[in-house]
Amino acid sequence: MTESAANPESKIARLRRRRPGIDHLIRAYDAFTERYGNHFAASITYFSVLSLFPLLLIAVAVTGFVLAGQPDTLTDLRNSITEAAPAGLRDLLTDLVNAAVEERGKVGVIGLITALYTGLGWMTNLRDALTAQWGQKPVVQPFLRGIAVDLLALLSLGVAIVVSFGLSAVGGGAADWLLDKVGLGGYGWAKVLLIVITTLLSLAANWLVFLWVITRLPRTPVRIRSAMRGALAAAVVFEALKAVGTIYLNIVIGGPLGTIVGPIVGLLVFANLVSRMLLFITAWTATAKENFVPKPVQAPPPAVIRQTVEVARTPRIREAAGLLGVGALLGLALRRRR
Repeated sequence: MTESAANPESKIARLRRRRPGIDHLIRAYDAFTERYGNHFAASITYFSVLSLFPLLLIAVAVTGFVLAGQPDTLTDLRNSITEAAPAGLRDLLTDLVNAAVEERGKVGVIGLITALYTGLGWMTNLRDALTAQWGQKPVVQPFLRGIAVDLLALLSLGVAIVVSFGLSAVGGGAADWLLDKVGLGGYGWAKVLLIVITTLLSLAANWLVFLWVITRLPRTPVRIRSAMRGALAAAVVFEALKAVGTIYLNIVIGGPLGTIVGPIVGLLVFANLVSRMLLFITAWTATAKENFVPKPVQAPPPAVIRQTVEVARTPRIREAAGLLGVGALLGLALRRRR
């Protein structure tokens, strides 16, 4: 029997020895699965989608405040709904606009409260997932202090994500509009240059965001230097996912059913892919050789010295009589020899 037939894993073992990068990826995948990366990604995806609805309520409230202060804009919006919407939806859309204006305060308060709840749940799951992928033990914090830290992290991350998507929007669909504003709308080189600059700026913003997420969001912060390569990989993959998501939305929004279902399905897939990507790259960063922390060798238990005392058994009557008889016979035999 050949060696490869006797040991089917030998080829993989040889490949891992020859290719440190492949060995690193396999170690990262093992750590990702052992530390429940898929389960954490599903939890993050759930809270990501759940957070969408309070954000929509806040957007409706903001729209209501804007329209309440601009009656001409409100009239133009109603007229555009009457002209563009189907006959069966005109009254419904008009009622929704009126409700957004009249109930803007209540809708805004409900949206803020629910957004706070879902956002804190999302941040808590994200921090616990990153902590697990680093192989750290859970840290129990005081309740109020934990909420304050998670809220601050949520606000900071939200601002960073808005900046990242804003740069991508400038380099994408808003490029023509921006160039028209500065008088360079008809120049192809200007559009290419703007796309390149905004893409580089978006990559830099993503790199800083992921560097902060990977190193500072775990319950026990880690060194920034240890995650530079992982943050760069996450930034590039995230930018690619945003580009694919933009193409997907442009394809599915063409029909009426795609307009309703397409963005929701796309959001689910996008949130899950980003969550898995982030957790896997965190596991990849944590399993790098420079971040490997050997487990301390446990000291052996203390030696216990116990004094053992054995008590001889008292001979029985028959045994004592037999011993006496043997002794007497030996005595007589020795006496006769003398």
